Amino acid sequence: MPKLHQTLLTIPNRYAFINQVDKFAQCHENFTIMLVDVVRFSDVTTSLGIDVGDRFLLQIANRIISFFDDTICFGRVSGDVFGIMFTGKAEKSLMLKRVERLTEHFKTPMHHQNHAFIADFNAGAVAGTRTGFQLSTFISRAEAALKQAKENRYENFYMVDPGVASTTGRRLALKADLRRAMARDELELYFQPKVDLATLAITGAECLLRWNHPLDGVVFPGPLIEAAESYHMMNELAYWTLNQAFQNLARMRMVGVSPRISINISPTQLYDSQLIPHFTMLCERYGFEPQDFEFELTEDVALSSSLMVREQLLQLKALGIAIAVDDFGKGYSNLAYIRELDITALKIDKNFVMGLTDNPINKAIIQAAKIIGDAKQCEVVAEGIETVDHLHILRELGIKTGQGFLFSRAVPLADFIKLAHQDIIVGSSPLRKRLS
Repeated sequence: MPKLHQTLLTIPNRYAFINQVDKFAQCHENFTIMLVDVVRFSDVTTSLGIDVGDRFLLQIANRIISFFDDTICFGRVSGDVFGIMFTGKAEKSLMLKRVERLTEHFKTPMHHQNHAFIADFNAGAVAGTRTGFQLSTFISRAEAALKQAKENRYENFYMVDPGVASTTGRRLALKADLRRAMARDELELYFQPKVDLATLAITGAECLLRWNHPLDGVVFPGPLIEAAESYHMMNELAYWTLNQAFQNLARMRMVGVSPRISINISPTQLYDSQLIPHFTMLCERYGFEPQDFEFELTEDVALSSSLMVREQLLQLKALGIAIAVDDFGKGYSNLAYIRELDITALKIDKNFVMGLTDNPINKAIIQAAKIIGDAKQCEVVAEGIETVDHLHILRELGIKTGQGFLFSRAVPLADFIKLAHQDIIVGSSPLRKRLS
């Protein structure tokens, strides 16, 4: 029976855990460390207080220990980050399966008085061997893997390949390359189709940023955002994305394609008084209507208590821009804020959709989101649709719009236009024939 803790103070802290890792590595030929971060846990402490947050953290720690039994080395690396050390060789597929099982285990809510919290995790892992083991490098790689997992948009897990040298130098080079990339048109918008689940027709497209790096190939947003944040260039990058969205929509319309374009808006932009004037100027320049666009905000940004953010959202909505809350349900959702927020769409977090056939609670959560959406008279969009079973269940639940790998990954502009033309010109795409 694993030893459970009565207080957070008895859980090995960062230094004690790292010391355990060092001893663990000396006793085993192969091992893997995994760091797990509780997603948006700061929302809990902000809303319910530190004492309640600590109670939830203690429950989470003990449930992790019980879940893995006594086969692990366990510690609390920082506030809401836990470390787990496993023995034996571990391929990425095995670690991903462990993370998926752990996430599923935590779909059962934790309760305190009238509050419920469902823990979700980002997880970063790295494998090691006793031969040539260096403690500081090993821990740094695990922390880098966790950081990358947090930045991944469609997967909350990342594992560092032990055969690859540390990426620190490469990251520094990426930072130095960013301004050159913006000047030389190395950045590009990809588009993931939004689909009418009844007809399978493409109704919209979400813009996703990619970096065509001359050495590293296509770089996903994680390192790109990190570089922008390091150089305080997030606002510059965000406006580049906004400008490109307009240019790309203009190119689509030239060939008869006219989806509504969804753009992810950063917190930095919502604190910028020039956002609305700039957007209005672009609409006038290109001859578009605000209704042609949707701004997607993460749940924590949309529910911000900042008066400026709330005022900006009200003004954007008044212009006619659609406002969507992304990853709904992923973190601690303050339903009182959702009730007051004037939005046009709730995007259900992909983890609930991807787990539809595994746990009935996921289905119930989607049903609850649908009820909330109907009451607010806003669209409910399902992300992460990967199988035909997902599609059929969502149809039964009355979800009308979705996106996911079943339909298409995010693709370059030319490929998106081809997908859209299959509907417009042919009137019956291969996708519709296969899935209807």
